[in-house]
Amino acid sequence: MNLKSALQTSNTNVFSSWESGNSICNFTGISCTSDDSITEIELSYQNLTGVLPLDSVCQLQSLEKLSFGFNYLHGPIMDDLKNFVKLQYLDLGNNLFTGWSVPEISSLNQLRYLHLNASGFSGTFPWKSLQNMTGLVWLSLGDNPFNPSPFPNEVLLLTNLTWLHLSNCGIQGTIPAEIGNLKELINLELSVPAEFGNFTKLVDLSLYRNNFTGPLPHNLLSWAKTNFIDVSLNFFTGPIPPDMCKQGTLRGLLLLQNNLTGEIPASYANCSTLLRFRVNNNSLSGKVPIGIWGLPKVNIIDISLNDIEGPITSDIKNAKSLTYLFAGKNRLSAELPAAICNGTIPDTFAKGSKLRTIVFNDNNLKGLLPKSFINCTNLEVLDLGDNKINDLFPYWSEALTNLQVLVLKSNKFHGPIGNHKTSGVFFFKLRILDLSHNEFTGFLPRNYFENFNAMMMINDEGRLEPHYLGESSRYQDSVVVTVKGLEINLQRILTIFTTIDLSSNKFEGVIPEELGKLTVLRLLNLSHNSLTGHIPSSLAKLSALESLDLSSNSLIGEIPLQLTDLTFLAMLNLSQNQLIGPIPQGKQFATFENNSYDRNLGLCGFPLSCKCGTNELTQPAPPSTFQEDNDSLFASGFGWKAVLIGYGCGLLFGLAMGYVVFKIRKPKWLVRFIEGKQKDKKRRPNNQRPGQRRN
Repeated sequence: MNLKSALQTSNTNVFSSWESGNSICNFTGISCTSDDSITEIELSYQNLTGVLPLDSVCQLQSLEKLSFGFNYLHGPIMDDLKNFVKLQYLDLGNNLFTGWSVPEISSLNQLRYLHLNASGFSGTFPWKSLQNMTGLVWLSLGDNPFNPSPFPNEVLLLTNLTWLHLSNCGIQGTIPAEIGNLKELINLELSVPAEFGNFTKLVDLSLYRNNFTGPLPHNLLSWAKTNFIDVSLNFFTGPIPPDMCKQGTLRGLLLLQNNLTGEIPASYANCSTLLRFRVNNNSLSGKVPIGIWGLPKVNIIDISLNDIEGPITSDIKNAKSLTYLFAGKNRLSAELPAAICNGTIPDTFAKGSKLRTIVFNDNNLKGLLPKSFINCTNLEVLDLGDNKINDLFPYWSEALTNLQVLVLKSNKFHGPIGNHKTSGVFFFKLRILDLSHNEFTGFLPRNYFENFNAMMMINDEGRLEPHYLGESSRYQDSVVVTVKGLEINLQRILTIFTTIDLSSNKFEGVIPEELGKLTVLRLLNLSHNSLTGHIPSSLAKLSALESLDLSSNSLIGEIPLQLTDLTFLAMLNLSQNQLIGPIPQGKQFATFENNSYDRNLGLCGFPLSCKCGTNELTQPAPPSTFQEDNDSLFASGFGWKAVLIGYGCGLLFGLAMGYVVFKIRKPKWLVRFIEGKQKDKKRRPNNQRPGQRRN
């Protein structure tokens, strides 16, 4: 009963039977022998909170199983644990014992199952305690902040192990060759020695997120019927072993974020069972072997951020399950294959492939854009930026009803866009449109602006409910955007991030009033065009706008006073136009500096030295409601990896390394969202919960 009083839970059924009138053996989670000796306490997955009072049950000398895994327990575990000398099963994993050391366990020589994974224990793990636990078949200590140590020799004595999880728990250096003696291993999550070839029964190998160095063995798992290999986020060097798919069972190969070199082995083109192929963020070179583009079951191919060259071959038409295709920042060349979403394929596939993401940015692709993209009806992200594609605007993209991100920046696109007589609804889910640095001409596409529903809609509470594009256990989309000349890589795209960038083209005419309907737009860049006329006062309706760049055009007239209502505006550039009259004062306009208005000879008033008329202008005090850390999604550092960009008071395009708490009027949905999503991010993005693998 002391155990019940010390713990709390939202699950009302857990302790409902724990009443003084009932037999202890009838309590939920309690098992007994025929003589009423308690042998098991099983209270995992019960949402328990509090400090575990083991002293209240230490007299249970017959206890064989003690399981409190996957709860929210905290505080220290006293050395009373050493009294359970008959214990065979101990699970304290996935709890919150942060700041406390592992309790004394050296006397638990009968243990067969020890699970402390993601428990929060820290300090130095007592590896010597394992040397007499020769009956262990399950040892899981991963995802804990233990002090750094070499691979423990005590583990090499546990020859009955079938499950060994030591990833992300402070182990450094190389793994001894003697680990090959653990021949019963089925699951291993941990330089890797060549003796790994002895693991003929191994089906799952995870070595992710450690500091392992050196080459991967040439014969790594070449004789094992392995399903899943993950050695990502380490410092492995050298080539990719050629035979990891030799047995024809490999479904997932994750080698991302290492220092691997050389070419992708041609043998992987025959890996017909492969579902996930991720070799991004390495130093791989050469061409992608013929056949890999068209693996029949693959749903993720990510070769981005390498030095890979050559064409994207037409056998991609055979990749009938391909959902995410990421090949950005390489040296791919030639034209995009016309069969990318087409080819000799079943009629059901011809109506729409499974592709949701296509990213070929920052390569050497040229020629025309294949019209077969229109068959990719599930497409959400299309990023072809920073290539040499020479074509008209792809009007067929209007038919892609799921499209949310369209990036064609820095190519050789030309001609007009929009403003044609096409009827119906199109681009109604689009959230990011970047056509900058091309040669588009004509008027701005007002009919497109009228259809951008995703940049207009808000929920009943007045704000967008956010989630990440591509959010799943498999992949998350990313994109590069430009702010004030600085490229920012959004590692994960929140649906509340909305932007239109049409800068550095040859657009002419006036700025359409219809832009004022895009009330949740956050970034608008129309700079470096030939736009004329007045700045429309309807832009004041863009209540979420944080960055507005209309510089280097031929705009005339006064700056609309209504723009002072843009209370989230953190970056403003109206320079190099023909604007006249007084600069609006107050609110966010009190934070902008001279360079926001450069080369508008007719402007006057603060912050310029030119005064308006005979009135003396002084700098107004910033309004009391303005708080730099509260006014901006981006200033809060919410959700994206990037750089703090100073401009006037500073835009701070959130995007700071890692997640910071966002306090913008503390809407309930956002508090919940951040509590669930906030994670520290460094060079190696850690998006997983403790103990959860990447895919």
